[in-house]
Amino acid sequence: MGEPKGFLKHSRQEYSKAPVGERLKHWNEFITLPDDPALAQQGARCMDCGVPFCQWGCPIGNIIPAWNDLVYKGQWKDAFDRLQKTNNFPEFTGRVCPAPCENSCTLAVNNPAVTIKNIELAVIEHAYENGFIKSEAPKSRTGFKVAVIGSGPAGLACADQLNRKGHKVTVYEKNEFVGGLLTLGIPNFKLEKSVVERRVKRMENEGIVFKTGVNVGVDVDPAELRQKYDAIVLCGGAEHPRDVAIPGRELKGVHFAMEFLSQQTRKLLGEKIDPKQMIDAKGKKVVVLGGGDTGSDCVGTSNRQGAVSIQQFELLPKPPEARDANNPWPNWAFILRTSTSHEEGCTRDYNILTKSFSGANGQLKKLHAVRVDWSGKGPDGRPAMKEVPGSEFEVECELVFLALGFLGPVKQGLLEKLGVELDARGNVKAGANKMTSVPGVFTAGDMTRGQSLVVWAIYEGRAAAEGVQAFLSAKRK
Repeated sequence: MGEPKGFLKHSRQEYSKAPVGERLKHWNEFITLPDDPALAQQGARCMDCGVPFCQWGCPIGNIIPAWNDLVYKGQWKDAFDRLQKTNNFPEFTGRVCPAPCENSCTLAVNNPAVTIKNIELAVIEHAYENGFIKSEAPKSRTGFKVAVIGSGPAGLACADQLNRKGHKVTVYEKNEFVGGLLTLGIPNFKLEKSVVERRVKRMENEGIVFKTGVNVGVDVDPAELRQKYDAIVLCGGAEHPRDVAIPGRELKGVHFAMEFLSQQTRKLLGEKIDPKQMIDAKGKKVVVLGGGDTGSDCVGTSNRQGAVSIQQFELLPKPPEARDANNPWPNWAFILRTSTSHEEGCTRDYNILTKSFSGANGQLKKLHAVRVDWSGKGPDGRPAMKEVPGSEFEVECELVFLALGFLGPVKQGLLEKLGVELDARGNVKAGANKMTSVPGVFTAGDMTRGQSLVVWAIYEGRAAAEGVQAFLSAKRK
């Protein structure tokens, strides 16, 4: 590394954030990266550690020490060249990835990790600003045609890789916008949609065809696609949300998180929403069930809409402030994390089980819950939940958002008609080459992996593209 003792000289410097009162007035991103000299110092903190566990922690194997050092030296074009070898979309991961690489940074054994994610974002934005990224269509075409169903990060990564190989790629998206959850699931204040549109435009210029508003399995028979294309890749995501089967679930005001988040994004993108269907937190008391990223996004969106109060309830215990002994480095740290949305105003509580909802005239008025204890063990030795006697309580609220995760892909339509085999968890079963039980039909992303991260989706899409490439190469022979 260029500065072997940089990690001793320089402390971690994060990006700056607009004040809460200012950023709640708009829906745009609100972070500012350090300037180039400061970023160079952050690159200098990367140790000559011998074994870069950051690369082990990164699902796509980013060559992190190399581009950290190149940023330290001011060689931004070279840093970009290294970055794009492994990551199709650094502008997405640099904004929304939880950075498992930083959890595995050698410096993070007993010090704040290198700001890998910030440096990654700076590299790709330098690339756009300085014209390092150019649309480059393949010089020749193979004659093979591939259909990618779903335009989330897995579908986009798969399409990008296959297009580079010279195959003619068409991406089918059931929604009116390309990007999957990048567009309709992640709020603008974390990922502005112009960032997605910028990348999609480049992919179009390179020859990829996007067909929006086409729900394969409903609007189009997948059998037709099998006849038309040499291979199909299923990248439809895990869109079956986990529900709660409790009294009062039918009351107006209880919504799945994605209903709320996608509607707000559609509104910002210029779609007209029927006032009767509009989910608006303005002036209302909000409860978010689920303590993950989706729940956090509901908090940030509710605050921007003008909620008077927001409470976020989690069934599981409060995570520790630091790693437990049974959660050692370099594994992902299961610790308490506070998002920018939490900073903007939210009360968080843990060990809470919602028992029912109640209301009047069909409208939600209260949530009824009980506290639970996880200290006991079940027959399998795992923590077992039990309700705490006398701990029942109720909360006044007009809106409840269910951010409880997902149960896998939607089975009706596409998957049923294709007849692909499912695994024990209800995801699409795939072999090592990402091919499903149906020859020539592959799968990638949350549809086969289950609910996961954007960076894992990119890995999955790249892996599926490799499987398709091997399959088509064999066909040519």
